[in-house]
Amino acid sequence: MEMRNSSGGPKKISGVGGGGGGERDMAHVIHKVPAGDGPYVRAKHAQVVQKDPEAAIVWFWKAINAGDRVDSALKDMAVVMKQLDRSEEAIEAIKSFRGRCSKNAQESLDNVLIDLYKKCGKVDEQIELLRQKLRMIYQGEAFNGKPTKTARSHGKKFQVSIQQEMSRILGNLGWAYMQKTNYIAAEVVYRKAQMIDPDANKACNLGLCLIKQARYDEARSVLEKVLWAEFPGSEDIRTRNRAEELLLDLESRQPPPLMSNVVDLQIMEDEFVNGLEELESKWGPLRPKRLPIFEQISNFKDQLAC
Repeated sequence: MEMRNSSGGPKKISGVGGGGGGERDMAHVIHKVPAGDGPYVRAKHAQVVQKDPEAAIVWFWKAINAGDRVDSALKDMAVVMKQLDRSEEAIEAIKSFRGRCSKNAQESLDNVLIDLYKKCGKVDEQIELLRQKLRMIYQGEAFNGKPTKTARSHGKKFQVSIQQEMSRILGNLGWAYMQKTNYIAAEVVYRKAQMIDPDANKACNLGLCLIKQARYDEARSVLEKVLWAEFPGSEDIRTRNRAEELLLDLESRQPPPLMSNVVDLQIMEDEFVNGLEELESKWGPLRPKRLPIFEQISNFKDQLAC
């Protein structure tokens, strides 16, 4: 893939070439730009200090080709490309160059890919990658076999448990199924996510899923629990407002006509949905064993056809 910017070639970036050591030192302190003088540092300087994303992409390409902090360069470049509405290009870049990245970087690259697929409306690709990430959890391969990992958001580090990660992935998968109007599959994964690590946002999504199935009483019960602050995150004003809007929408709908209980057998034969339903019915409370989440998952992984 050819390096380029809007003018067809690399831009000169003041303060990151020769003679800019003092400015780079200040940027390192003030903007938390990494120290050094390689192409990756220059890319971060263009991105963070100069706010020049086109120049940053050129330098990120140089860093990737030079083998300079390739893990970070590829991920950061894809994020910048997304901001410039070049998501398709970012997807191709990750697919083409992730082989140069370390094993530890693959999970972060998957997360970036999921966001890019969402941005581009590639729902099928998003679902496949989310299911792949679930397989890794079921097989004990996520987090390098550890129960937690260190994540970063808005410059701050925090710990994420395997339960929280699984719930997050299931929540994203539920939303992807919603985009495909596969509300049965969406409901199954939302309920599983809420069993593992409940929160108000996923409760709202589950409520919407039930509304789409004309199951208004069940939806009302879920959404009222958000307003009653029975889920973590219920205090968030945006989430509460959304729950109230969904309840208003629910009340405005006419009661559905009587319908038979015939279910689309083709959907119900989806092996992944069946596996999660069976898991949901049998998964007991966590027990303090070695990596409890892996111990429990291993009991059912053969039943899951992700």
